Amino acid sequence: MRRMFGVKFEGGWMAVVRRGERLDLAHVISGSAGRPEILSFDSFLLEGGESEALKRLAQGKAFKRYRCSTLLAEGDYHLAQLEAPTVPPDERVQALRWRLKDMVDFSVESAALGVTDIPSQPGRQANVFAVAAASDVIAQRMTLFAQARINLEAIDIPEMAVRNVAALFEEANRGLAFLVLGERDSLLTITFQGELCLSRRIELSADALAQDDAERRQQMQERLALELQRTLDNFDRQYSYISVSRLVVASERDVSGLVAGLKDNLYVPVLAMDLAEVADFAALPELRQLERQAQGVFAIGAALRGAA
Repeated sequence: MRRMFGVKFEGGWMAVVRRGERLDLAHVISGSAGRPEILSFDSFLLEGGESEALKRLAQGKAFKRYRCSTLLAEGDYHLAQLEAPTVPPDERVQALRWRLKDMVDFSVESAALGVTDIPSQPGRQANVFAVAAASDVIAQRMTLFAQARINLEAIDIPEMAVRNVAALFEEANRGLAFLVLGERDSLLTITFQGELCLSRRIELSADALAQDDAERRQQMQERLALELQRTLDNFDRQYSYISVSRLVVASERDVSGLVAGLKDNLYVPVLAMDLAEVADFAALPELRQLERQAQGVFAIGAALRGAA
């Protein structure tokens, strides 16, 4: 626990993440033996709007004791993979800002911009992920939390939250593919040494892949397998020095049949995400359910930012 301006802060991070018509809250700290510990995970329906929901939760959850993080919604930012500029580190953000000028529909001069390196081999062209968000989008999020008197210290994006979870499942010196099947679409990431190498959205939802019509379900699963295989093949050509060891699947619906189907169609091992393999949550029996874990991937990932 740390102290700031007379307030004792709990360790780790409390993530407050909107997912559709609910708010997910996750508090994560560093646990024993290098395993993170999930101390709390809750979901609340949005009643009366997000602003009112945050105010109610702030009062009931004593948020003043936590460092809080949140995530931008998918349409509130632009994520681009670019060549790393050959400029001094303190000039890198400004150099990338101008490269993004024609890629976004908002002013890059005042936009919030974040940069993260993509692992590369010596002698190869280095690349980065650049994230840009309009200044008014960031201001709105900050105002929303400030009005609720929530100590918001970090704003991130879903891809980086998923990266934080995926990194827990990596094997030494191997890449990891991680697929999150959500309510509206799916997010596929590939990480290596804890860093994001690839991210893409796939327009297939957990519901579409678990529907009752067996023939239609099979078609959706075959379509997903094809999309995954193409992405893995392209990644292998672009990053031949990174060997992807397996695909981990997180789904808000029962994923057992899908995992079995993907095993038959992909050349990498496929398994369902189980956070019990990489994290501790003894006080949260509901997280033994894999579907509930999948619901919490984004909030838990947002709370995994250097939990200490």
